[in-house]
Amino acid sequence: MRFTYQGFDAAGKAVNGHVDASDRHEAGEVLRRRGVFATSIDDDGTGAKVTLRGPGGGKKGGTREVATLLRELSVLVGSGTPVVEALGSLERQIGPGPWHDTIAEVRSSVEEGAQLSDAMARHPGTFNGVVRSLVAAGETGGRLDAMLDRLAKLVRQQLKVRTTLIGAMVYPTVLIAISMFVLTILVVFVMPRFRGLFETLQTPLPPTTKFVMGVSDLVRGQWPIILGVLVSAVVGATMYLKSEAGKRFRDTAMVRLPQIGRVTRNFATARITRVLGVLLEGHVPMLEAMALTRESVPNRLYQDVMARAEDAVSRGESFSSVLHESGLFAPSVVEAIRTGEKSGKMSGVMLQLSDHMDEDNEVLIKTATGLIEPLILLLLGVVVGMVALSMFLPLFDLAGSTGSGGGGGGGA
Repeated sequence: MRFTYQGFDAAGKAVNGHVDASDRHEAGEVLRRRGVFATSIDDDGTGAKVTLRGPGGGKKGGTREVATLLRELSVLVGSGTPVVEALGSLERQIGPGPWHDTIAEVRSSVEEGAQLSDAMARHPGTFNGVVRSLVAAGETGGRLDAMLDRLAKLVRQQLKVRTTLIGAMVYPTVLIAISMFVLTILVVFVMPRFRGLFETLQTPLPPTTKFVMGVSDLVRGQWPIILGVLVSAVVGATMYLKSEAGKRFRDTAMVRLPQIGRVTRNFATARITRVLGVLLEGHVPMLEAMALTRESVPNRLYQDVMARAEDAVSRGESFSSVLHESGLFAPSVVEAIRTGEKSGKMSGVMLQLSDHMDEDNEVLIKTATGLIEPLILLLLGVVVGMVALSMFLPLFDLAGSTGSGGGGGGGA
């Protein structure tokens, strides 16, 4: 297929033309290899247009923006473009905003003679220690383009994992929110309308109807107190979870809870093995790589394990022994790392482990969501159905008693 594109070249100059490729993604890859960054690709056959986003302009620099920046920098630097010119080219493609200002400051620092890693170090909130260390290793070894490409893959994989987790939680969250909204409408607004009708029936109400009516009266009569309690509970829980004790409690619960703990442990293990494997493959010293990996792991239990492992390795002990004693890593993972230590191929073993675990984690998430969604539907359906049934059950009883009375009168 033939595509028409518009974009910028390595010098930041606007360019346009045609490219032959099987699809738009391949067309984008072909253009990147030519040093062209496409802003739009138009299918000549259908007229369908795809707009390609640059590294971003409105945000200060999230995971997606950093991954895009690293990937495009690797292409430019690999094609022989000086780092300053590459940063200038990317800067010109980004709209005004915090992210543009960050790239401009990095470019200005490099232009003044600083190393790229040192320029990134001035923005630790955007470029973490792993990024800076690997960039520094690439600069020292003269393999900056390869290191940038490796970093881009690492950051994109982390973004993919996060997107997978968020995507898995969207549907259950929306489902619960809608069900709670419907339940609130029934209890607060619909149930009171049935109260007058129930009082005219002059018949005993079923226990479930009495319970729902009691809940309705409580919510409608004491809603300021209930709302205040809920707000106080949410604020208190939020403040506690932001404290060090609360964070440790949350991390411990996430690791120890049934099923959820398994998912948490698998994702934490995959993150540690991938980050540590990439750092070791980039020839970052072992102790420094372990320290950076510890900083990249959000769970405090795994941070403690990595801290103990650093201390053990500094004394000449094995890394795998600490992982085994922690009980947070699967025996197969510990055994594979022990084999890597003996063979001296730790980086390769770590990266293979992370690849396999990422695949397993995707299957695990799909399986878990496939089981959770029907359970949520069933539970919410039962709750909403019970409330609805409680409202109509007295009417059914009345209709039944009326029908029985009418039949008896006809016999007489």
